[in-house]
Amino acid sequence: MGKLAPHVHSISDPGPHLFWITSRAAGNFALIASSLSVGLGLVMVTREFSKRGRDLRIVHESLSLVTLIALAVHGVALLGDGFMHPSPADVFVPFVWSYRSTWTSVGIIAGWMLLLLGATFYVRDRIGPRRWRALHRFVALAWLAGLVHAFGEGTDAGQTWFIAMTATVVVPACVLLALRLLRRSPPAQPARRPAQPAQPAPPGQPARAGTPTRPRPRPQTHPTGAFTDAT
Repeated sequence: MGKLAPHVHSISDPGPHLFWITSRAAGNFALIASSLSVGLGLVMVTREFSKRGRDLRIVHESLSLVTLIALAVHGVALLGDGFMHPSPADVFVPFVWSYRSTWTSVGIIAGWMLLLLGATFYVRDRIGPRRWRALHRFVALAWLAGLVHAFGEGTDAGQTWFIAMTATVVVPACVLLALRLLRRSPPAQPARRPAQPAQPAPPGQPARAGTPTRPRPRPQTHPTGAFTDAT
């Protein structure tokens, strides 16, 4: 997310650079929408908001769709930039574009992850709710990769207005994600003491609680039908 170009154009004359400006704006918008979507998704799993789950799901789904549309515009509009002249492979295939290949590839991978994981929402009945929830957890990873792409390569990453704008939505989502991960971590189990061998009770005293008693031998039956003592 953010602009993938080494040059900075003035928005006072957008004509020659309309595609680049469009891609830049769409990338920034996708960053904001995805941060809101991730944050809202983390809020939805809390008990406090379980009663409003239906309303929140509608907003969450809408934000997810807006994010995917903005990402599509971000990539497609970049193809029309007359300065860099990227090919479709440069924009949509990781590690093809030579310009800042690492940051670019991180953004491409994040975009494809968000697209594929977002599409699983519409086939969750086929893949099963449990499998869908397991896949849906990777949305946070794709979102974090998008942040790395935006702040590592975006033209606006060093601007004060961009940092302030994204911080308002990114910081709360990061805090919610950290709290979610901490809640899911299992608590430390105390060490168990080794079991002490049971001590037989002295003759004439009842056995203590928890001390197993020796089973009394069953009498044996004599072939003739009379009972004899086993001892």
